Amino acid sequence: MTTDERPRATLAVAGTATFLALVVFTVPLATLPSTATALGAGPAAQAWILSSMSVGLGVALLSVGALGDDVGRRRVLVLGALVVAASSVLGALAPSALVLVAARILQGVGAAALVACSQGLLGHAFPAGTPAARTASSVWGASLGAGIAAGPFLASGLDRLVGWTGAYWASAVAAVVLALVARSLVPESRAAQPRPIDLPGVLVLAAGLAALLAGLVEGRAGFDRPVVLALVGGGAALLVAFVVLERRRAAPMLDMALFTSPAFVAATVGALATGTGIIATTSFLPTVVERGLGSTALAGALLLFAWSGTSVVTAVLARRLPAAWPGRLQMAAGLLVVAAGQLLLFGLATGDAPASLVPGLVLAGAASGVVNAALGREAVASVPPGRGAMGGGANNTARYVGAAIGVTVIAVVATRPSLGGGAQGLVAGWNDALPISAAFTLVGAAAVAACRPRRVRTPVTSG
Repeated sequence: MTTDERPRATLAVAGTATFLALVVFTVPLATLPSTATALGAGPAAQAWILSSMSVGLGVALLSVGALGDDVGRRRVLVLGALVVAASSVLGALAPSALVLVAARILQGVGAAALVACSQGLLGHAFPAGTPAARTASSVWGASLGAGIAAGPFLASGLDRLVGWTGAYWASAVAAVVLALVARSLVPESRAAQPRPIDLPGVLVLAAGLAALLAGLVEGRAGFDRPVVLALVGGGAALLVAFVVLERRRAAPMLDMALFTSPAFVAATVGALATGTGIIATTSFLPTVVERGLGSTALAGALLLFAWSGTSVVTAVLARRLPAAWPGRLQMAAGLLVVAAGQLLLFGLATGDAPASLVPGLVLAGAASGVVNAALGREAVASVPPGRGAMGGGANNTARYVGAAIGVTVIAVVATRPSLGGGAQGLVAGWNDALPISAAFTLVGAAAVAACRPRRVRTPVTSG
């Protein structure tokens, strides 16, 4: 392979890796009914089947990103693909919901390596500030939307052909092929000055995020139970301990000084707002379509496609935005339009057709594509050279932790007992939850816009 072809190969593999991670993530959205029937999964187990991969992603993204920068981004990406393959086989062979949940958590860990290291590889192959970097970030952002758009349809088709396990077998095969291609075509890259592995930081962060995310999943059935309070409280305490630990280490996994950088804060807040806002909204949408409107899983998948499919188009086109428009303003403006799209989903009634939600989803999707492209670029550009995978990991950690928080808020508000349950109660709860979710997005837009870069003052000399 020539030197000129290597960046193209890196872009193709990074986009495919991100696409595969999101396809695997969306599998239960289309296969949950048949999966629950086959494994005898009740409501609590179904909630964990839907949410468990988010736990694996949230726990591992920052750690595997930092590991990729230090020991080799291609190496960690290939290892992540093999973890996805092995855990997908475990999921296909799962005899119970508990085993499937464990497999989904492991899928999340493997997918974290795909997402974080793909950004690190792109940051190395396409230097920040170049037109090629803008194109690469657009392709990466489009891969996110494409995976979300295609995943439910692929999983649904395989479910009808061979059963719910078909998507897991297909994921395993695709992950092995990805590992082989990446190993053959993508040049290795790592930081010029690798850091020692921050094992205490990895363990404390993983434990804290795992406890917090598990508490949020369990909290959707009520936060007044001791186990939920213990998980959330323990997780929060461990995350505080992580911050203290990182501030004291000479070579931390996450340098806390980054939070004094307006560019890093803007990218992190933008990802958090994306998670708590539109990702949470669209994650709960299929439940409302099926149980509130009495429609089908296919209708829910089509509505998700209206959002994610539109985001693919605008993410690709985002590279044509004027270079004079900084990523911070692209994220802020995009989040503002996303919030407008969310509010267009308000006012749903039980007799409405699912198609009534399309305008809001298309508007939110158009803006989401711009936000995704900017996030992919700013996550890498806002960290020191050689730490791109860590930057991508930190950014996506904010995205998926935000999504866990946002979905929990929507679920608690939309399914509260005072609404009486049933389709009418769920739709009423959806209308109550939407303004809250949109408010998360609006606050994020304002916070990102406020992260203005510091002005460098030039001393005035007299002569």
